[in-house]
Amino acid sequence: MCLALPARVIERLAGDQAIVDLGGVRKQISIALAAEAQVGDYVIVHVGHALGVLDEAEALATLALFAELAQSGR
Repeated sequence: MCLALPARVIERLAGDQAIVDLGGVRKQISIALAAEAQVGDYVIVHVGHALGVLDEAEALATLALFAELAQSGR
């Protein structure tokens, strides 16, 4: 099973690197596949790589679903 999560870009670094916020956890990832991502954008992250930029409303809806699943204990 593969899982990709929405994360917000909080800092662009040198090269194709960025720091993202994944629910309060900050992680350095590659944005080589989503080089257009800017600070404040949401990206979909899989194994340390941003696969693309997400619409903010879509990202927030997905995060809300994950939060709902976490509260239900599933």
